[in-house]
Amino acid sequence: MSGLVIKLAPKERILINGAVIENGDRRSKISIMTPNANILRLRDAIHPHEVTTPVRRVCYIAQLVLTGDADVDEARVQLLQGIEQLSQVLVDPDSRSHLSVATSAVISGEHYQTLKALRALLAREERLLASHPQ
Repeated sequence: MSGLVIKLAPKERILINGAVIENGDRRSKISIMTPNANILRLRDAIHPHEVTTPVRRVCYIAQLVLTGDADVDEARVQLLQGIEQLSQVLVDPDSRSHLSVATSAVISGEHYQTLKALRALLAREERLLASHPQ
């Protein structure tokens, strides 16, 4: 069996192709068989007031594509520009690896993979910002 398998906690919500789906009272597992379905766990969603850092801004753009709230072509340009800007600052090999994955995912139209790769940089960005207060 192929496809994306999502494990849901009780009452957890996800967005699939614009529809909010809430799990029941028990843990469950669902398989998404449709390729390129737009999926976002709502517990992982970045809210507009939380877009306060460069990595969060780029993640938010990817998220808007998944929710259907951004034009894919415009978002592609913004994502590639944002990733390029991040690559000027995040120069360690691990960050470069995540940025490379994100770039490839943007180019191939895999928006969930783009968001996943960028989200991996959030903790690193938080540490960097904490060590260099303004």
